[in-house]
Order: sequence, then structure tokens, then C-alpha cells
Amino acid sequence: MSVSASISCVTAHLPTKIESNPELSTRVDTSDEWIRSRTGISQRRLVETGTSTSDLAVEALAEFAAIYRDVPIDALVLATTSPDRTCPATAPEIAARAGLGTIGAYDINSACSGYLYGLATATGLVSAGIARCVALVTSETFSYFVDPFDRNTAPLFGDAATVTIVEPTAAGSGSIGPFDLGADGANLGLLEIPATGTRARSAAGRGNPVTWTHQQYLQMNGRQLFIEAVDRMASSCHTVLERSGLGMDDIDRLIVHQANARIAKALSESLEVSPEKAPGNIASVGNTLASSIPLLLAESARDGIVEPGHRLLITAFGAGLSWGSCIVNWNPHRA
Repeated sequence: MSVSASISCVTAHLPTKIESNPELSTRVDTSDEWIRSRTGISQRRLVETGTSTSDLAVEALAEFAAIYRDVPIDALVLATTSPDRTCPATAPEIAARAGLGTIGAYDINSACSGYLYGLATATGLVSAGIARCVALVTSETFSYFVDPFDRNTAPLFGDAATVTIVEPTAAGSGSIGPFDLGADGANLGLLEIPATGTRARSAAGRGNPVTWTHQQYLQMNGRQLFIEAVDRMASSCHTVLERSGLGMDDIDRLIVHQANARIAKALSESLEVSPEKAPGNIASVGNTLASSIPLLLAESARDGIVEPGHRLLITAFGAGLSWGSCIVNWNPHRA
């Protein structure tokens, strides 16, 4: 017998190091005005050298545990594009270091769509009765995978970690779904890190070292990605609304992955959503990939922009290509 699921709380953790556009411009051929006019970003948060994705996630879970005590987490799903290593997964280490014992723990990688794919996964675990309290953790130290001297990608990305608890729906709590998820592997080359997996190893041959090249940094076709992102998210949003029998007038807030302020604005205009119903935080944190949506949710809830009883339309687009949307009735009972 299936069980409905809801988000019971969301917390976020940011590194303390702030890199402003003027500071970045001392090493990259760019300027504060150029970055802000094209992306909407004024600064980003970066981990200190030596801090890994698991380190940031454990810090986020410690902050979460200080606020919400004795939450009976029995599964952990990590959404990340920047795991500590290829093998094993990063989630089991995070669970162990966070004192969660031997619970089920695994990674998923859907890049900037990772939170929505992770939320669908966590919802499925609860609905199927596999787990009762899932910690959906996002942790990204993607700044390590970006060429620090590339004017097209270095200004975009920041680091962050979040914790979302998904549990069975309680009396008076919210709900999650329906979902729409999609992918287009035929266009993976628009946004990829080409030389970090078996492609590079197979080209070098067994037993031969993989030579470090620029292909081990993120490669991006920004112009085409803009078009794909707006089109795919708009279509996905319409699909979710149709599945739920709702219209845009029934939506209180549009929560968009913070990749670029111009993309978010174009999507809002396509969906005919007024600016006050589409919050954003990219100016202060940059694109934090899988952490983007829950970070925006946590900040918007803290600031009273997202309130209990609000119906949210959440949407994201990222590498893969991948995208997704869902409806969340926001009423976290652990708030």
C-alpha cells in the first residue's frame, strides 16, 4: 500500500569564503558589470582548499541536527555532481561521519536537475515503504571542476550543501507531486566534463595514465543551453500542471533552478509569472547545481517569501541534458 510523502524541513549550509566579481576579475579577463549583466551574479561562495563534497555535507548535517534534534533518518540520498571519488559512492561516508550508522545511503548525479531527481527518489522510498525518514542531501564543491581562468564558466558556480527531510504525510502537512522528469543524451555535449571517466581511460588504454588536459574542466555551449533550458523547463512545467489539473493561477511561487538570472526571467515570462512570484538568490550565491533549489527554498522560507500553505511549482534544467518539474504543497511540519 503506497504512502503519500511530504517535505518536513529544509536547511542550507554555505561556505564562509565569498568571492566577489571584482576579486574574480583580478585573475580572469572579465568585469563586475560584464558578469552581472549576463548572469545576474554578484558573488559566489567557495569552499576552502582541502574541503571536499563529503566535508561540506557533514557540516550541513551537523547544522541540521543542531536545529532539528532526534530526527529518525533511516535512508540518505546524496544528489551531487562533484563526488569525492568515482568509487565508492560518497553518501555512505557522509552517513557514517554524521553518526547515522549503517542506513541505506547512495548517490545520484543529475547535475543541476539533481534535487528534483533526488526528491522523486526520496518520495518513492517513502511511498513504497522502504524508508520512513529520508535525508535528501545535496552537496556541491563544483568549483574544483571549473577552470578558474575561464571567463565563461568561472563566474557562474558556487559551492553549497543542503538537507531536505522527506517523510510520510502527517496531518496538516504538505505533499509532493506529481513529477515530470526528462533527459536528452543526444545533446550531452552542450554541457559536459569530457575527460573524467572511462572515455578518457579507454582512450589512454589500460594501464596508461590519463594526461591532464583542459577537457577535465567543464565545457559549455552557453548560447544553445539558454534556448534548451527555457524550452525544456517551460514544457515540463506545463506537463506537471496538466497532470495535476492546475493552472499557473493556482501556483503561489515558481521555484526555478538558479543557473542564470536571464534564464529564470525568460522562463517566468514564458509562463506569464509575475516577478514577485518567482524568487531568486543567484546574485549572492551563483549556480550551486543540485543545491540550488533547496538553498532557494530554505532562504525563501526564512524570509517569509515562501509560506506554509503555498503551492510551489519547482523546475530545473542541467547537464545530461536533464530536466524536471514537480508540485510541492509547502507546509513543513518540522518547521
